[in-house]
Amino acid sequence: METCDALIVGGGPAGSSCAWKLRQHGMAVTVLDKALFPRNKVCAGWITPAVVQALQLDTEAYARQCVLQPITGFRTGLIQGRDLETRYPATVSFGIRRYEFDDYLLRRSGARTQLGQGLKSLEKRGRQWIVNDAIATPLLIGAGGHFCPVARFLGAKLGATEPAVTAKEIEFEMDSEQRAACRVRADTPELYFCRDLKGYGWCFRKGDYLNIGLGREDNLGLSEQVEDFCDFLRQRGRIPGNIPDKFHGHAYLVYGHSRRKLLDDGVLLIGDAAGLAYPESGEGIRPAVESGLIAAAAVVEAGEDYRHEALQPYPRRLKARFGHEADPAAGMVPAFLRNILARALLGSRWFTRRVVLDRWFLHVHHPGLQ
Repeated sequence: METCDALIVGGGPAGSSCAWKLRQHGMAVTVLDKALFPRNKVCAGWITPAVVQALQLDTEAYARQCVLQPITGFRTGLIQGRDLETRYPATVSFGIRRYEFDDYLLRRSGARTQLGQGLKSLEKRGRQWIVNDAIATPLLIGAGGHFCPVARFLGAKLGATEPAVTAKEIEFEMDSEQRAACRVRADTPELYFCRDLKGYGWCFRKGDYLNIGLGREDNLGLSEQVEDFCDFLRQRGRIPGNIPDKFHGHAYLVYGHSRRKLLDDGVLLIGDAAGLAYPESGEGIRPAVESGLIAAAAVVEAGEDYRHEALQPYPRRLKARFGHEADPAAGMVPAFLRNILARALLGSRWFTRRVVLDRWFLHVHHPGLQ
């Protein structure tokens, strides 16, 4: 029977960040993931300077191995509407490929890994968790995304009553013909909102790679809306006409709309497993990284006492970090009023820069995690 001080289920940014920090404090950490790394991960894929800071990421070293696309502007607007271009005097984000980024962070964490193996069985014996009849640990950390099996163990009704955001997207390497036909600038991601303001589509070039997707608060007619969005991009001459048609779907919970139980004796949830994506943009990487680091700090402070009471600083610090829960009444704005607001607000350069980009997507008002 293998033993470890902490077993993390999920090797994405939340799990690897938590493992990295726990390893710095001398803990023996194992990461279990059903996928083999590197693996494809559905995600638009960009990180803000706050993420770089929290991870102490050496951008020059990273860029020598992986795609790291500086972002200095955005093109925004309504689907089938007008658009605006907003420029910044310096780099405000970096485009990454999750295929590379997640693998890099997991390897850097220094944790032992058991890849290609999902969580198949879970049993509590005294103060020890027995996982897959092969691993014993006093601390189990769920970092397996929206459908995390540890979240299910804590009572989450996966895909049932939870109001999840759903998205479909694709990322592919363009050939020479596609590169010539693609008018999206690598330093300027393009964001186009649905007229009912319940979602948005994006088009993001990272060197020779192109990422296209659309996410919404509901999944009604999502495939058709993705097709319409791609047609809109083609009509505007933004993307090549012959992109692949195998889009991949995923779901996630946004902060304040999730009611998942975050911890119990010897177990806690981080990242998308905890439902922490930003409500306005759906970004999950920064909340994942920060929740992993916050959880690690709480675990270290708890010593080897992983009872529910000893781990309470973790949810308290999450609330202090991410704020109060969102007001569900915001979704009650009539559809016609949303359409009017969308046209007016997204046509304003001030609102687009100061609210949509600076606050919703870049979170420049929110200092980096110390």
